[in-house]
Amino acid sequence: MCPPCDPLRPPFPYLVSGNSVAIQCPTQQMCVQGKEWLELEEDAQKAYVMGLLDRLEVVSRERRLKVARAVLYLAQGTFGECDSEVDVLHWSRYNCFLLYQMGTFSAFLELLHMEIDNSQACSSALRKPAISIADSTELRVLLSVMYLMVENIRLERETDSYGWRTARETFRTELSFSMHNEEPFALLLFSMVTKFCSGLAPHFPIKKVLLLLWKVVMFTLGGFEQLQALKVQKREELGLPPLAEDSIQVVKSMRAASPPSYTLDLGESQLAPPPSKLRGRRGSRRQLLTKQDSLDIYNERDLFKTEEPATEEEEESAGDGERTLDGELDLLEQDPLVPPPPSQAPLSAERVAFPKGLPWTPKVRQKDIEHFLEMSRNKFIGFTLGQDTDTLVGLPRPIHESVKTLKQHKYISIADVQIKNEEELEKCPMSLGEEVVPETPCEILYQGMLYSLPQYMIALLKILLAAAPTSKAKTDSINILADVLPEEMPITVLQSMKLGIDVNRHKEIIVKSISALLLLLLKHFKLNHIYQFEYVSQHLVFANCIPLILKFFNQNILSYITAKNSISVLDYPCCTIQDLPELTTESLEAGDNNQFCWRNLFSCINLLRLLNKLTKWKHSRTMMLVVFKSAPILKRALKVKQAMLQLYVLKLLKIQTKYLGRQWRKSNMKTMSAIYQKVRHRMNDDWAYGNDIDARPWDFQAEECTLRANIEAFNSRRYDRPQDSEFSPVDNCLQSVLGQRLDLPEDFHYSYELWLEREVFSQPICWEELLQNH
Repeated sequence: MCPPCDPLRPPFPYLVSGNSVAIQCPTQQMCVQGKEWLELEEDAQKAYVMGLLDRLEVVSRERRLKVARAVLYLAQGTFGECDSEVDVLHWSRYNCFLLYQMGTFSAFLELLHMEIDNSQACSSALRKPAISIADSTELRVLLSVMYLMVENIRLERETDSYGWRTARETFRTELSFSMHNEEPFALLLFSMVTKFCSGLAPHFPIKKVLLLLWKVVMFTLGGFEQLQALKVQKREELGLPPLAEDSIQVVKSMRAASPPSYTLDLGESQLAPPPSKLRGRRGSRRQLLTKQDSLDIYNERDLFKTEEPATEEEEESAGDGERTLDGELDLLEQDPLVPPPPSQAPLSAERVAFPKGLPWTPKVRQKDIEHFLEMSRNKFIGFTLGQDTDTLVGLPRPIHESVKTLKQHKYISIADVQIKNEEELEKCPMSLGEEVVPETPCEILYQGMLYSLPQYMIALLKILLAAAPTSKAKTDSINILADVLPEEMPITVLQSMKLGIDVNRHKEIIVKSISALLLLLLKHFKLNHIYQFEYVSQHLVFANCIPLILKFFNQNILSYITAKNSISVLDYPCCTIQDLPELTTESLEAGDNNQFCWRNLFSCINLLRLLNKLTKWKHSRTMMLVVFKSAPILKRALKVKQAMLQLYVLKLLKIQTKYLGRQWRKSNMKTMSAIYQKVRHRMNDDWAYGNDIDARPWDFQAEECTLRANIEAFNSRRYDRPQDSEFSPVDNCLQSVLGQRLDLPEDFHYSYELWLEREVFSQPICWEELLQNH
């Protein structure tokens, strides 16, 4: 079913008979000094690990692989000696900390360098007509051990000892910075990705590389919670007011709204047949309504919200796949966290509650205040005062109150401060001096990625395109299934079903890792410096990231999120403890009992957030959403009843409503109402009317060109520092200049007399003229 040494599944070759497990080393069993691994003292375990590391230095490739598999068995929790899944996870975590303290990661890093530079493996893979899982056995073992170590050490627990906490920080430092004149570990993995996409190493197990890269970036830079803490800290350092709310907590408290095409309107209920005829069919809908929050129930009683007809554009793009959404929605309507109410409880009016307020605090930019005052002064006075927002002479009293309200909700972002500082450094490079750049892990990573960043982004998007479920197989596309296809193709129906499930699972994990990796990079680079974020964003846009994400969502999203491409009995650590049952075609078709595939839901949310990052406040990229007809695609995604996914879909619809025309807004009033309820309000933003002055299409190309010029100036000023710059100091002291040591060629001392005769003695020098001129 699955490739051995998968980070999420154990290597089945270790299973010998029943629960007895043996390490595949020469004459070496798991029993040490007559005891099992779990019975050994810590010193004995350390001595045993040191013996394994010593045997990793042998010349024989086969012996190194056996020892590496033994280390992998330890990293996976010595499951042959455990009785429960909890014990397997506990010993996996314990063994990973022990392996790191004994220097296992550094030893495996050297082996990984050897495998990457193994030209023989690359050439043999290139000569093969079809690459299989057997071509990457050594790489998969190494990457699996490193993945387990990074993942187990990264997770923090309150019960961790002081030694483990210290080891975690040391490990984070080793991965973040250049150690022993080597590049950071993340850059090595990025180089593996580009080498794989270029066709030089088609045998690389790209799924494991991407998974490890994502976890390394998350470990070194921090996840979303650490990112929020860093944002609060940086605002304090810049003297900015604290954030009005924690966006993570606000999104967690949100409830999903009913999909637009499945709401129960008052007009429908009046025209409906008697309930006795529809009791069985409408039971699930009544159950859905009782589980909606008070805001949704109140809105469904609104007479203004009548069912809008689908536009021709939506009908054409929906196609035949739209018909299959009706039956699958019932799966998503069931909330396992909320027990269903009794069937006899009627939907009474007492449950209807009016909304108490909007979830987000409104924000106002400095540009919005200046634009409002410019319009007001032109109307009442006849002239403007530029960027002056304090002088209100001659303006009526309501304008004073409006300006006061706008300033109360004024929000200054970290990016605004960074852009302003960058403009001052460009204007006054000498007076302001050299900028002090802190050597943070994010800064180190950006410096290492800077010159190869376009290749990195293109490689990630190529793999994402190949793993997308909507992509069609092409002869020139890269092969991302090299580490999942067996040497011999299946011959039975059961084997074919297993392979099909594993291939789909393989693609889903790739999409998950790439989407999470790109989102983490964008968010950390934006916090570190806005132009680092814009540099990555522009290369993603130039590599057609926006149409790629829209193509990904141009499918039956409900089917994608409810897909069951996994076999629970084969998942780690379940399969290591329980006896594996006999798999049949019926059990594979039935799948597990999970209503959702959280992996796919996670990927969809990440891709939507990525699309929001690329298009926010960028009118040219917003027009790309309009040109590619993203509105019907995004609106279909609203049928997934998950609050966070709906929020980012509504954000993407909000920024383009002004370009979609009045007829679209008129026929999608429920979507407009959902935007008003769930998306943050920007005062003076007439997104629902289309009167924005920024909607002029002739400024789009200039906007991108100006942004690119600013990015190039930033990278050149901070990272390109040539010695012959016009601002570099000049040494005017004759003795100092003559005393400098110059690097001369090795053969210069053989011909220096000839050089003196030709260049010095034979050249006439008029000293009087020289003194007069100088």
